[in-house]
Amino acid sequence: MYRNNTCGALRASDIDSEVILSGWVHKVRDKGFVVWVDIRDRYGITQLVFDEDRTPKALLSKATGLGRETVIQIKGQVIERASKNPNIPTGDIEVLVAELQILNESILPPFTIEDNTDGGEDIRMKYRYLDIRRNPVKDNLIFRHKVTMEVRKYLSEEGFIEVETPYLIKSTPEGARDFVVPSRMNEGQFYALPQSPQTFKQLLMVGGMDKYFQIVKCFRDEDLRADRQPEFTQIDCEMAFVEQEDILNAFEGLTKHLLKEVHGIESKDFPRMTYDDAMRLYGNDKPDIRFGMEFGELNAVAQHKDFNVFNSAELVAGIAVPGGASYTRKEIDKLVDWVRRPQVGAKGMVYVKCNEDGTFKSSVDKFYDQEDLAKWAEATNAKAGDLICVLSGNTNETRAQLSALRMELAERLGLRKPNVFAPLWVIDFPLLELDEETDTYHAMHHPFTSPKPGQLELLETNPGEVKANAYDLVLNGNEIGGGSIRIHDKEIQATMFKHLGFTPEEAKAQFGFLMDAFQYGAPPHGGIAFGLDRLVAILGGQETIRDFIAFPKNNSGRDVMIDAPATIDDEQLKELHLKVDL
Repeated sequence: MYRNNTCGALRASDIDSEVILSGWVHKVRDKGFVVWVDIRDRYGITQLVFDEDRTPKALLSKATGLGRETVIQIKGQVIERASKNPNIPTGDIEVLVAELQILNESILPPFTIEDNTDGGEDIRMKYRYLDIRRNPVKDNLIFRHKVTMEVRKYLSEEGFIEVETPYLIKSTPEGARDFVVPSRMNEGQFYALPQSPQTFKQLLMVGGMDKYFQIVKCFRDEDLRADRQPEFTQIDCEMAFVEQEDILNAFEGLTKHLLKEVHGIESKDFPRMTYDDAMRLYGNDKPDIRFGMEFGELNAVAQHKDFNVFNSAELVAGIAVPGGASYTRKEIDKLVDWVRRPQVGAKGMVYVKCNEDGTFKSSVDKFYDQEDLAKWAEATNAKAGDLICVLSGNTNETRAQLSALRMELAERLGLRKPNVFAPLWVIDFPLLELDEETDTYHAMHHPFTSPKPGQLELLETNPGEVKANAYDLVLNGNEIGGGSIRIHDKEIQATMFKHLGFTPEEAKAQFGFLMDAFQYGAPPHGGIAFGLDRLVAILGGQETIRDFIAFPKNNSGRDVMIDAPATIDDEQLKELHLKVDL
């Protein structure tokens, strides 16, 4: 028996009991006549004591020589701790050690295994197995497990069946590059790793499974950010005989369940917002509604004077910054510099201070009087003491720039509180997006999304105006889930492929199996997929998903711990028909 207790389990009620513990040496404090050793495992830390009055000399010497992270086993008696530590659950006791066995010695770790470590991110990712021993990483992984179990519990109780779908599939256009896998037995042919199980879950609906879910790995060969990984995990779901309202109710229920079980939060019904309103009021389709600062469009009250910057703009819009009237000119100049950064791309910024006495002071007083500026304040809901920040230009660019400024200011003002959760459904997305470079349309979600009822005919006359029967679930400014009601009719699906630029032959080659299946009685169906990594991170009060993944890739898509991707030898290349003899 390696242990009969864990290192986080012992309490004052265990005093005088004989225990066996195993774990890692966390810290050694040697006072000469007494040695304290902290032993650590996944469950916590227990203090061990060796002293010259009660410990044999050889055992005391052995304890003195213990190095950090050495794996040990001890046997001893639980005693009351003279100097109690209220900061840890085991702080009332310590173990007087009678036997000590070294199970495996450790070399000096490259960084300290402490909550606040001295190791930078690169070195910690290289030695991730050591990083996992630290409480922040360990607790994040345990938290992920808890969320995942609650998802499985909720969906299972709601009648969903978990079904595994294949990882080796056919390459299909889903918006990102595929990872491809060469086939040794089929020369010149390749599998692709799934970007999602989309077509398979639709086929499960054709198969009559009715309610499906899967917690599944997906793969996309795309540029990475802090919230993206080349392999990621989805909570993938599909339901048959449903309309949009059924999907929204089912998965709003799941999200409410998670907020209650994880954080004890009882949620009201989630607000809903159209895509058009989200873009108009917040400049993006995943707005953070934990705080205000909604956009005020100012064209009608700012384009009647001789200020040509505004007169020539497609859109003039502003936001009211709470308490911003107190900003100094230097602080405002720094904001102007911030929006001019290449990452934002604005050419400049106009500002208006809403003074406490009801007057206004702006950077464009030469062109606008107090009555004009009062209308700006009304349009942006600015109050006395606020600062109005105004950008102008092309509509889409200006909205994106003002959205970035809104989020930056909210961060500076402490308005993005990680323990506050503000979910939101965004609905009525455009079905198609126009690629201005190629002047062709592509699916905003994927080619299997159904148009809103009654809008199919618009595909022929005005495809850019067609709304999708699609929806995204947004939490704290992050898309955590997205889905749609699917096309379940072969002819409508063929029409959709045509408008996306597929020839009938290309559609048959890529998706013939799905089109064929629709001929055998496909039910109306729809679904949603949650990004589990992102969902867990946000519920955990963070936005960087790497902290909640056991073995993540870096920003270059590399696993620096195992040094992957890596080359393979010539013999393997020949077997896979990838080696050309010169």
